[in-house]
Amino acid sequence: MSRRRQIYEGKAKILYEGPEPGTLVQYFKDDATAFNAQKKGQIAGKGVLNNRISEHIFKSLATIGVPTHFMRRLNMREQLIRQVEIVPIEVIVRNVAAGTLSKRLGIEEGTQLPRTIIEYCYKNDELGDPMVADEHIACFGWASQDEMNDIADMAIRINDFMCGMFSGIGIRLVDFKLEFGRLFDGDFSRIILADEISPDSCRLWDMKSNKKLDKDRFRQDLGDVAEAYQEIARRLGLLTNEDGEAGAVLDLDAHRNKKGK
Repeated sequence: MSRRRQIYEGKAKILYEGPEPGTLVQYFKDDATAFNAQKKGQIAGKGVLNNRISEHIFKSLATIGVPTHFMRRLNMREQLIRQVEIVPIEVIVRNVAAGTLSKRLGIEEGTQLPRTIIEYCYKNDELGDPMVADEHIACFGWASQDEMNDIADMAIRINDFMCGMFSGIGIRLVDFKLEFGRLFDGDFSRIILADEISPDSCRLWDMKSNKKLDKDRFRQDLGDVAEAYQEIARRLGLLTNEDGEAGAVLDLDAHRNKKGK
C-alpha cells in the first residue's frame, strides 16, 4: 500500500495513518533493543516473523472473545489496526520465574510459580518503565478501577489460552508482556488488547531442552536469534501462509545471502 503519514515510531514498530478514520497501519521493524534501549541491534527478518506470529495469536484470541485492535494483515511487514488510546501500563504475566523477577527476589530462573503473577509497570522509557501497584494507577488516573478489572480478567484469559496453545507445540510460556488501549465509540470507551504478542514480548522455552526461543537470545548474546523466532513460526504452522506463498514468512538463508552475509 502507499506510504502514509507517520504517526509514531517505537523501538520495534512504526505506526502510520490508516486508510480510513479510526485505523492505523502498524509496520514491524527488524530493530531489536534490550535493557531500556541500552543495547541495540537488528535481527534479520524479525519484523516479518513478528507480523505473522502476532497476527496468528491475535486472530486466535478473537475466537475466544478477546477484543483486539487487529483488523487484517496487509503484507509481510504491515497490518491494519484499530486506533486506540494506549493505557500507559505494561501488564506482565508470569508463570515461571525468570528475568527481573528472579533477580529481584532471588528465585532460581526456571522455577515454576505456585500461581500466575500479574505485575504492572508504568510505560515511561525515561524512568525505565518502573513497577507500580494498583494504588499508583488509581492515584494518578492512568486507568479506572473498571478498566483495570477488565485488563486483569483479559490477561488471565489470554494466559490460559496461550499456555495451552504453546504447550501443544512443545513450548513453555514463561512470561509475557501485554498492552491495552481504549477504543472510543462516541462518549464511551472499552478496553481492548493492543500492541503485539511475539517472541519480542514473550519468554518461550522449549519444553524438552529449556532452549530459549525468544528475545533473551539477543539480550544474553546466545546467538541464533533469527532462527529461534523462525522456530516459533514453524511450530505454529506459519511458514507457508494461507495465500499459498511457500516460505512467505522468511527464508533466512536466502535473506542473508541477499544481504551478502
